[in-house]
Amino acid sequence: MIKINLKNKVVLITGGYRGIGSVFAKTYAKANAVIFIAARKIKKCEKVALEWSQKYSTTVKAVFLDVSDINNVKKVIDAIKDEYGHIDILVNAAGISGIQKPTIELTNGEFDEVFNIDFKGTLFVSQEVAKIMIAQNSGKIINIASILGKTAAPYMTGYCVSKSAVIQLTKVLALELAKYNIQVNVVCPGYFLTDINKAFFESERGKTYIKEKIPLKRVGNVDELESTALYLATAPAFLTGSEVVIDGAQTII
Repeated sequence: MIKINLKNKVVLITGGYRGIGSVFAKTYAKANAVIFIAARKIKKCEKVALEWSQKYSTTVKAVFLDVSDINNVKKVIDAIKDEYGHIDILVNAAGISGIQKPTIELTNGEFDEVFNIDFKGTLFVSQEVAKIMIAQNSGKIINIASILGKTAAPYMTGYCVSKSAVIQLTKVLALELAKYNIQVNVVCPGYFLTDINKAFFESERGKTYIKEKIPLKRVGNVDELESTALYLATAPAFLTGSEVVIDGAQTII
């Protein structure tokens, strides 16, 4: 892999202590960026920040952030601006899958829980960071959606709708922010092996799913996302409004 240096770049990653967000955070830490890992679980953020700052000899900071709380979002982003004066890369990775149940049984509260974090959280953080990026006339916004924002799955209404909305938000922002030299793209991952789903994919049911649904006959390895993270952080201005689908060709069958 080509060595990319992001020294002096300030990166904010919501939900950056776990899952795909952590892959992006770790990748940028390896590239010497200044990283802010933001989530509600501050203790876990602090643990990861300490580990990576020592391992990669770069600045990694943990901040408490509830992306669904617009006032908290403004406070956190203002604090980062006051400290560093700029934010160069934003990765909106905070999200939850929510309760799985038939749509006709889904309550307003259950739907709002997912939508407020997965979509509104992405919107709120993007709004505040974009203001900073507009002033500096540069920036990269990378949203994390899902192939379930392009397809669908039963009993996951909140998640599917939210991720679909994130994809559309990406395109709208790309159009609005193009004149400010800000690129906005969205990653739509398929199934990657994590601690959360490992047991399922090692089960007979999981193996059958892989065999029948994923043309590559395997799930992704999270390390396979590193090159995408680096590319989107350094891609030319002409790459904006794009959907980067990484799913082993699952969505084209």
